[in-house]
Amino acid sequence: MKYASVAVELPINKLFQYSIPAGFQSQIAIGKRVIVPFGQRKIAGYVVGFAEKPEVADVKPIESVPDVFPCFDAGMLRLTQWLSEYYFCPWGEVMKAALPACMRKIPKKPRRTIDSGREETYQRSKPFRLNAEQKQALTLLNKSIEEGKSRVFLLHGITASGKTEIYLQAIVNTLNKGKQAIVLVPEISLTPQARERFEARFGEETALLHSHLTDSQRRQTWERIKSGKANIVIGPRSAIFAPVRDLGLIIVDEEHENSYKQMESPRYHLREVAIKRGELSEAPVLLASATPSLESYYNAQRGEYSLMTLTKRIDDRVLPGVEIVDMRDERSHIFSHYLKQELEKRLERKEQVILFLNRRGFSSFSLCRQCGYVVRCKRCSVSLTYHAGSGNFLCHYCNYEEKPRKICPRCQGGYMRRLGVGTQQVEKEIRKLFPSARVERMDSDTTAARDSHMRIFGAFKRGEIDILLGTQMIAKGLDFPGVTLVGVISADTTLSFPDFRASERTFQLLTQVAGRTGRGALPGKVIIQTHSPEHYAVLAAKKHDYEGFYKEELEFRRQLLYPPFSHLVLLTIAGPKEDVVELSARSVSDAANEVSQGKGIEILGPAPAPLLRIRGKYRWQVILKGEKVTCLHQALASLLEELENRHKMRGVKVIVDVDPAAML
Repeated sequence: MKYASVAVELPINKLFQYSIPAGFQSQIAIGKRVIVPFGQRKIAGYVVGFAEKPEVADVKPIESVPDVFPCFDAGMLRLTQWLSEYYFCPWGEVMKAALPACMRKIPKKPRRTIDSGREETYQRSKPFRLNAEQKQALTLLNKSIEEGKSRVFLLHGITASGKTEIYLQAIVNTLNKGKQAIVLVPEISLTPQARERFEARFGEETALLHSHLTDSQRRQTWERIKSGKANIVIGPRSAIFAPVRDLGLIIVDEEHENSYKQMESPRYHLREVAIKRGELSEAPVLLASATPSLESYYNAQRGEYSLMTLTKRIDDRVLPGVEIVDMRDERSHIFSHYLKQELEKRLERKEQVILFLNRRGFSSFSLCRQCGYVVRCKRCSVSLTYHAGSGNFLCHYCNYEEKPRKICPRCQGGYMRRLGVGTQQVEKEIRKLFPSARVERMDSDTTAARDSHMRIFGAFKRGEIDILLGTQMIAKGLDFPGVTLVGVISADTTLSFPDFRASERTFQLLTQVAGRTGRGALPGKVIIQTHSPEHYAVLAAKKHDYEGFYKEELEFRRQLLYPPFSHLVLLTIAGPKEDVVELSARSVSDAANEVSQGKGIEILGPAPAPLLRIRGKYRWQVILKGEKVTCLHQALASLLEELENRHKMRGVKVIVDVDPAAML
C-alpha cells in the first residue's frame, strides 16, 4: 500500500489521495486518523482505503499519525459511510460528528486507549416482577438477543406501564451473552434519572455520554467503553456512535422525540441510524414510546417492525383524568379559575404539581397598541422575547439582544406593551398567587450550568419543591410518584406552528406531560388550557386515545401524500441578499423539475421559508416529495451535480435535509 484515500473533516463531498511515507507504513490502517496538508494548512482526516497507484499527479504525503489505534472499526466505517450517502453529507463531516471533540484534539504523543477487563457482576438491584404484557414483550426481545439477529421492535406502552424495567431485564440478557447495549434518551435532562436506575442495577457497567461532561470526563468515558470496561452506554443522540466492541442491543427511549433529529450537518435522524447500526451489528433495536411517531406505528402496522403493546399501568394504577378548559371564556390569560382552585387543593394537601408551558422567557413579544408595530430581531424574521432576568429582549435563534422600548419607533406613541406568556411570567404569577409555595422553573435558561438538571430533579424527588414549572424537558420520561396534578398553561403553542406535524407534536406533548401524574399511590389529574378545545389532537389527549388520533392524523397525511406515505427532501436556499436568494431558489426549482422527470417526484415551491430570515441569512425552500426514497436519492444526486455547475448559484448555500423533522 503506497497511497491512502482520506475523508477530510471538511464539507467537501469527495475523497483525497495522499502518499504514505515509509516511516508510517506500519502505523497506517483503515479507520485511522491522519494529519494531512490541505492547501496552506494541515487538517485531520480518516483513512478509508488504499491504492498502489495514484489517481492524480503531485500527491502530497501524510504529515503524521496521531493515534495508536483506529478511531473507527470496520462496522463504524460502514455506518458512517451509509449515513453520508443517505443524508447527502460529506463522509469526513460525518466521522467528525461521530467522534467527540475531545477525542479529535491532537495529542503531543500518540494516544493509547485503556485496555482493561470487564466486570462480571451484572445485577445489583433486584428486578421487579413483570405483568403478563411485560413478560410477553421481554420474551420476544430476549429471543432476538439470543439469536443475535437484527430486528426492529416497537414497544407501544402507555405512560407508567413499566417500559424501563423491560429495558433493564433485556440488558441483563445482553450482558450475559457477552455483548454491550446502547440506550438512547432524547434529552440531557433525562440522563440523571436514567443513570440512577441503570447504576442501581448494573453499577460501574454503565457509562453516561452527553455534552455536559467535561472534556476529561468524556475522554475517560469514551475509553472505558472502547476498552470494554463499561458495557451499557446511556446518552442522547450522539451516543449512537459510542465505540462498543460487540453490540447486542440498542434501545431508543421516547422514539417519537423531535430532538433525535440533528438540525445541523450531518442532518441525520437517530432512529434511522440506530436501525442501520443494529442491522450492521446483527443486534435487535427496541423503539419505545407511549406516543410513537406516526411513521414508526405505520411501519409496525405493516409488519416492518414487530409491535409489542403495554396497555396497563404498573400495579393497575389508573390513568389520570383530563379536563379541558376553554380559555376563550376566562379573564386571566395565564391561570383559569379551575386551575387555580386545583393548585390550592394540592398545596394544602402537601402534594406536588407540574406546570407545563413550551415557551421560555417572560413574554413572547412587544407590540404597539396604537399602530401594531412588533419588536423584531434585526437578523431573524421573529419577534424578540422579553427576559426578566436580563431586563432585555432576546432572539432565541441568534441571541441578538435589545433593551426595552417605551416609545414606538414607527408612530412615536407611548403604547408599547409586552404580550404573550413565557415561563418567567408564569413563575412570577405563581409566586404572586401562592407566596408560600416552593417553586422551581426548569427551562434552557435555568439549566445552562453543569449538573443543574440533577440539582432540580433531586430537589423535586426529595419533596423540596411544591411546583415544578418548565418547558418540554419536563414533559416526558420522568417518574415522580408525589405528583398529583399537571397543568398545561397553553396547548396552543405547538398547534399554531406552520408544519404538517403540528397536530402530532401537540398530541404527543399533551399525552406525555399528562403521564407525569398519578404514578404513585394517589390518583392524578390533568388540566389542559386551550383556545382550541375542539381540536382532535386535544380531544384525543383528553381520552388518552392514541389509536383514535393515529387514524385521524393518518387520513390527513394520506390525502396530502405526506409521510409515512412519502419521503421528503427539504432544500433550503440561504444567502445575505434576498433577491439573489429568490432567484437562486427559482433556479433550484427549475433544475429539480428537470432531473425529476419520470421518477414519480413532486416539486413543491420555491417559496419563502416560514422564518424568512435567520442570523442575517434570507431563506427560501424547495421540497422534493416522492413515494420511493431511491428515486428521490437519484434525483437529488443529479440535482446537486447540476447545481455545482451553475454560476448563478454563487454566493448562496443550498442546505439539504433528507427526511426533515421540521419545515421552519
